[in-house]
Amino acid sequence: MFERTTLPEGPRVISARLPGSRSVSVAAYVRAGSRQESDDEIGVAHFMEHLTFKGTTAYPTPRAISEAIEGVGGSFNAATDRESTVYWVRLPRREAPRAMEVLGELVCRPILDEAEIDQERTVIVEEIRSYLDDPVEQAQILFATAMFGDGPLGREICGHVEAVRSLQASTIRGFWSSAYRPANIVVSVAGDITHDEAVAMTANAFGTGNGVVPAFAAAPLLPAGPKVIVAERDTAQAQFVLGVPALRRDHPDTWTLTVLNTVLGEGMSSRLFQAVREERALAYDIGSSYTEYADCGALQISAGIDPADLSEALTASLDELGSLVADEVPANEIDKVKAYLSGSLEVRLDDTRHLSSWAGGQEALHDRVLSLDEAVANIGAVTAADVQRLAGELFRSDALRLAVVAPPGTAGDIERALAIR
Repeated sequence: MFERTTLPEGPRVISARLPGSRSVSVAAYVRAGSRQESDDEIGVAHFMEHLTFKGTTAYPTPRAISEAIEGVGGSFNAATDRESTVYWVRLPRREAPRAMEVLGELVCRPILDEAEIDQERTVIVEEIRSYLDDPVEQAQILFATAMFGDGPLGREICGHVEAVRSLQASTIRGFWSSAYRPANIVVSVAGDITHDEAVAMTANAFGTGNGVVPAFAAAPLLPAGPKVIVAERDTAQAQFVLGVPALRRDHPDTWTLTVLNTVLGEGMSSRLFQAVREERALAYDIGSSYTEYADCGALQISAGIDPADLSEALTASLDELGSLVADEVPANEIDKVKAYLSGSLEVRLDDTRHLSSWAGGQEALHDRVLSLDEAVANIGAVTAADVQRLAGELFRSDALRLAVVAPPGTAGDIERALAIR
């Protein structure tokens, strides 16, 4: 399904051909993110992502960049994570060279103009403020601190207002020159083009240049922050995020965690959705998810509820964790979950955008790419006993961490009730 080539002193190229597809998607993964930042560089990875769109050698203005893609009906964007930064383009198949050229410009030839740097500070400050003004986002930020402490894994990827305002242009350019090297990049292509075409376009667009993936400090022993963090503000709902440490990336139980998370809180058939919304009508939406990094991870439950129902909703969520520890998931339930996971993966990977992300993300962060058949086989191999065993290892009262954003005086003494029964 995938072909792979490493260009000398250049990017790794991974491609998946979809004969007959009228679109092509290209994703460029820079193997550096906010986790690589020092205390003097807080926010630099995200700042760098913004600045690439302010002008490049061939496309000197933001409008020129956007018109290059949107002018042919395409779409593009970028995202900074803790251990990587991704730039992607999706457009008609005939415009594949254009997609690769624009990505090469964004990553390898940004202008990084001093005036644009100063102007973009205000934009990023407003982005940070928008997150802090959103109770849902604020609860997620607080949970990261409760779980991962106040280091790079626990702080907001954008950084904080004071750090962004004080970030020096020389620091930003230094981050680019060390991290944004062609040899630090994975380029993933999905669509009706051959691997040889993908390799040739990548070599032409990105060029060569060795680089070392920036190092980062080891994760702290988790959980690393306060057991409960409460932010009081005048909101109609209480937002909570409840979680436990989970697994590092590429852990042998990764697929078991995928099944466990799906049973617990992914989709409307999940236990949390059925118990908290359908049976008790406590929330409009509730679910679970997990994050995984090179050496640690976390699983979390999140929901927005009436402040008066906060305690009941937390208790109901904790009960579902306890149920997964106490009892094996019935065979019919786990079979449905496996069918859901396998089927949704098959449907998703029929789309070039998702397929390029699947291949590029794995190659950049895992140094290998699973085929669809291999992923489906891994899902199928998970047993109910595996799920119960992992639940018992992860769902411990002493490991729980909770973040709440709620109106003043409504959270009460919730730490006392924070236990899995």
